[in-house]
Amino acid sequence: MQSPASVQRLRRFILDLAVRGKLIPQDPNDEPASELLQRIAKEKARLVKAGEIKRPKKLPPIDEIPYSLPPSWHWTRIREITSDRGQRVPEAALTYIDVTSIDKKNGIVAGTKVLQANEAPSRARKVVQKGDVLYSCVRPYLLNVAIVDHDFDPKPIASTAFAILNGHGLVLPRYLWIVLRSPFMVARVEEDMRGQAYPAINDTDFSILPFPLPPLAEQHRIVAKVDELMRLCDGLEAAQTERETTRTRLTAASLARLNAPDPDAAKFREHVKFALNNFTPLTTRPEQIKALRQTILNLAVRGKLVPQNPNDEPASISSQHKCHQMRPADVPGWLVAPVGSLLEFQYGKGIKASEHLAKGTVPVFGSNGIVGYCKTPLTETPSIIIGRKGSAGALNLCEGPSWTKDVAYFVEAPDYFDLRYLLIGLQTLNLESLGKGVKPGLSRSDAYTLPLAMPPLAKQRRIVAKVDELMALCNRLEGGTEVEDEARGQMFGALLHNALERPRH
Repeated sequence: MQSPASVQRLRRFILDLAVRGKLIPQDPNDEPASELLQRIAKEKARLVKAGEIKRPKKLPPIDEIPYSLPPSWHWTRIREITSDRGQRVPEAALTYIDVTSIDKKNGIVAGTKVLQANEAPSRARKVVQKGDVLYSCVRPYLLNVAIVDHDFDPKPIASTAFAILNGHGLVLPRYLWIVLRSPFMVARVEEDMRGQAYPAINDTDFSILPFPLPPLAEQHRIVAKVDELMRLCDGLEAAQTERETTRTRLTAASLARLNAPDPDAAKFREHVKFALNNFTPLTTRPEQIKALRQTILNLAVRGKLVPQNPNDEPASISSQHKCHQMRPADVPGWLVAPVGSLLEFQYGKGIKASEHLAKGTVPVFGSNGIVGYCKTPLTETPSIIIGRKGSAGALNLCEGPSWTKDVAYFVEAPDYFDLRYLLIGLQTLNLESLGKGVKPGLSRSDAYTLPLAMPPLAKQRRIVAKVDELMALCNRLEGGTEVEDEARGQMFGALLHNALERPRH
C-alpha cells in the first residue's frame, strides 16, 4: 500500500465483493432469499395489523437487473425489505440524532444531544429504535450511514434528513450498512440526487433503490467476513500512519541537514548521498514536496545547485552603488550583504477605483495577488512585488504591473542582479515570518538587515535555469501523473549532484 487512498480503495473493493456474492462461498442448504422475502412480507402485514407501521406502498418490479447474483439471492427494492417507523412531534425530553451525531467510520450513532420538547428543531420527527439503520438522504455522497446499536434514554428522535430502515430482524442492520456503503449503491444514489447546494435523494426515489438480498444465514457470514477484513484494513491504516509519521520525520531531518549552515564538506556530502539514496520515500506527500522546493531554493543561494566556474567574472557592484557592508561569501567569487545595502524597496503607486478596468488590461497587485486592473502600467520595468500589509512578505514577479500603495512594495533588479535570481534569493529569506500586528505588516527596516548572497551574474542565470528545471519536476511529482516515476528519476539525477563535487577554486 503506497498511500492512504490505497486502503480506502481496498475497503470499497471488499464491500463491492460482498454485495455481489463473491466474498464468501454460498451454502446450498441456506433458505433462499425468495423465501426470506415471503417471511418479511408476513412480518410487515403483522405490524400493519398491529398499527405499528403504515401499510407499505406497492413498489414496481425490477425490470432491469443491475448485475448477476448467486442463485440463492434475490433482487428486490430497498423498501420491500425494510420499514420506516413513522414520525411524531416530541412531547417530552428526547435524544436528538442529526447528521453530526453519525460516526460514519465506525457506522454507529455517537455524540447525540438531549433536548427538551420545546428545544427540539422542527426536523426532529423520525422515530427510531435500537437495531435501525440511519441513512442521510441529504448529501448522501458523504456516506453518513449508522446503526443504532444501543438503547437511548430519553428515547431517540432522528432528523427528517434520514431514511430509517428497520429490517424486522430478517435483514441484518450490518448487512444494510454494507449495501448502503457499497460502490454499487453509492453510484445508484448519485444518479437520483437532486439539488445543487444540498443535493438529496427523495423518499420516493430512495424506496425503489434495487437491493441485492442474500439468504439470512449468508448475511451473517458476509457480515462476519467484512468485519474481519475491515479490522485488517484498520491495521493496515495504523501501520501506514506510523510509517508516514516516521517518513515525515525522516524527510524533515534530512532536508534540515541540507538546509543547515554549512558543516564540513565531508559531512555535507554524506547528507546529500543519504538524501539521494532515499529520494523516493522522501518525496511522496505534498508537504514533503513543498519542503523539497524550499530546499532547492536554499541550496541555490548557497552555491550547491550548479557547479562553480572559475572563469566567471566575480560578483561586483558598479561604482555608482556604494555598499560598505559587503563581504566575500563562503563560495569563491560570491559576495554577501544586507538586503538594504543591495536593494531599494519602493512604495507601490496608489490606484483609484476609477482607473480600474475590466479583466485583460494591466493587473494591479495587492496584498493577496491580483485585485484589479488599471488603464496603463505605472512602470514598464519588470519588478518583484512584495506584500506590505495583509499577506505581508508574499512575493510576486510581474512585468509592467501596477501596485496599490498601502499593500505592496516593489523592487527592481539592479544591474548586478538577474531578476529571477533575485526572486529566488528573496524567497529564501522567509519575509512572511516578519509580519507584525493583528493584520500583519512588513516594514522595510525589518528586511534590510537580512543577508542576501550575490553570485557572479553568469552564475545567477545558470542557477535560475537549474531551479526552473527542478521546479518543473516538482510540479510533475506533485501532480501524481503517470510520469511520476520518470520525474523522480530525473530529479534524482539532477538534484544536488553538483553538491557532491569538491569545490573548484
